[in-house]
Amino acid sequence: MKKVKILITGATGFIGSHLVDRFLTNNNDIKVIVRKSSNLRWIENLPVELSYASFYDISALEEVVKDVDYVYHVAGLTAAKNYDEFLKANRDATKNLLQACLNVNSNLKKFVLISSQTVAGPSRSFDLPVTENDTPHPITSYGKSKKEGEDVAISFMSQLPITIVRPPAVYGPRDTAIKDIFKTAKAGLGVLIGFSKKYVSLIHSTDLVRGIELAGTSEKSTGQIYFITSSRFYTWNEIMDLMKKVMNKKMFVTLKLPHFLILSIAWISGFLGKFSAKPPVFDYEKGIDFIQDYWTSSPMKAKEELGFVSEISIEDGIKETFQWYIDNKWI
Repeated sequence: MKKVKILITGATGFIGSHLVDRFLTNNNDIKVIVRKSSNLRWIENLPVELSYASFYDISALEEVVKDVDYVYHVAGLTAAKNYDEFLKANRDATKNLLQACLNVNSNLKKFVLISSQTVAGPSRSFDLPVTENDTPHPITSYGKSKKEGEDVAISFMSQLPITIVRPPAVYGPRDTAIKDIFKTAKAGLGVLIGFSKKYVSLIHSTDLVRGIELAGTSEKSTGQIYFITSSRFYTWNEIMDLMKKVMNKKMFVTLKLPHFLILSIAWISGFLGKFSAKPPVFDYEKGIDFIQDYWTSSPMKAKEELGFVSEISIEDGIKETFQWYIDNKWI
């Protein structure tokens, strides 16, 4: 049987590297796009083909995509100094990769764009999680730029087999974004934002990449958008309690920080970030993101059309992630 050839962008990152692992277990041929400056720690000893191509050189991209069966476009920018930087990475790079596929690969089976729940924006209430049919209302520059990327992909859907996946908050081994939460919890401190319960959809990286694979291989998924998301919603209070249990913390202090304090810290962080070489991870827009009461998305469409249901319990996922951080001396 002919091997399937898969291109994965963003393969050196958190989600992309887990996707590489997932597809290698099925004996696929894997090609990845990397930069000369990329940290290859998660893939350097794996049987993958490295392609050093710029997302802003269509002719170079054409060489990369001309013989692949599937493209999983994970690469993107989550922090930037301005909106133009976000657009270049999350819209323009997507457009160029799609154009390269259209130019030279008429046999492409599927192009899967990994987008974000931030495109949809926060949900209105516990009973009304966002669905794929809701009009997007992103509230941050990141979310708006990811929507621009989706809009580009949608404009190609009449010419290419495209599927869009929107993950919610993701956690698991190799994740740098949530590491500090585990670090403070290990020290016996939990931080909650505001005084009202905040509900989130939260998915483990192993569940997510399984869902992404289902979205890519399903015949039903062409031209569709899916939330690959958790089967239930979680409160941060619940997450903190589970961290306390997993870490066996007898002494655990939970701080509740008011919204005005979060926004003040976010503004200061964003202001100072303007004078740094790297963009700030936490700025005022991220603060606005953090204080929302509901970041929840419906799992129903993915369940009904792809047969996807999240399998890893939050307790098992936290336990595995915590142990990975310990084993790798990240916390």
